Amino acid sequence: MTVHYVLGVDEVPEGGHAVVTIEGKSIGVYRINGAYYAINNYCPHQGAPMCAGLVSGTTLPSDVYEYEYGKKGEILRCPWHGWEFDIRTGKSLFSEKIWLKTFEVSVLDGRIGVQLQRT
Repeated sequence: MTVHYVLGVDEVPEGGHAVVTIEGKSIGVYRINGAYYAINNYCPHQGAPMCAGLVSGTTLPSDVYEYEYGKKGEILRCPWHGWEFDIRTGKSLFSEKIWLKTFEVSVLDGRIGVQLQRT
């Protein structure tokens, strides 16, 4: 598969993202803890622009009446209906059957590359 080098590493700040278009597909490139991730900018539910959604964390499994917050900056919430996805994996937080499409990312000579084959 072809790698499309679309951004310089400095164009995506830590905790931020940029939206690019590759072969007609809108793709969000996120930087989390120094690593880059690419997702389809299209919610699998009803097609909302995912990259317009809030990036946050979530509550983790914990004891009764205890709330442990984690995955800060790793969870993307759909701007239309609030469906939540792990940016790193594309996995939804509510169903093992629903995924956000992700793409392989590589960095070469200070450029971020995205491969359109699904990871």
